[in-house]
Amino acid sequence: MDQRTVEVVRSSWKMVEPIAPKAAELFYSNLFTADPTLRSLFKGDMRNQGLKLMQMIGLAVGKLDDLETLVPVLQGLGARHRGYGVSNAHYDTVAAALLKTLGQGLGDAYTPEVARAWTTVYQTVASVMTAPAQAA
Repeated sequence: MDQRTVEVVRSSWKMVEPIAPKAAELFYSNLFTADPTLRSLFKGDMRNQGLKLMQMIGLAVGKLDDLETLVPVLQGLGARHRGYGVSNAHYDTVAAALLKTLGQGLGDAYTPEVARAWTTVYQTVASVMTAPAQAA
């Protein structure tokens, strides 16, 4: 992924951070609307889950230029998700929910360039998270 992609994702994420709780709420609403069966994968407090989601996205965004650190974290996260019953097919639904949420949260700042950058980053993250399952 090129430096411009990283810059676009980071600058747009800075606009999401102040509304992180609302963004998390929107994300899960979008996710469960797209696939109501995913709701059963979540056992705890959704506000806490939303906080964890926003923290993880923030960590990933902050480490996009430090893949040596980020990749093992994502591999571990992918393994934990598999343990919760997440399948590789769910990642497409998550991508759509994430992009929709970004569009809702960023409004006019959600440009085609921002959409492309987040799509690139998400595809990279998802490929790292699902790679061990594909190899198994």
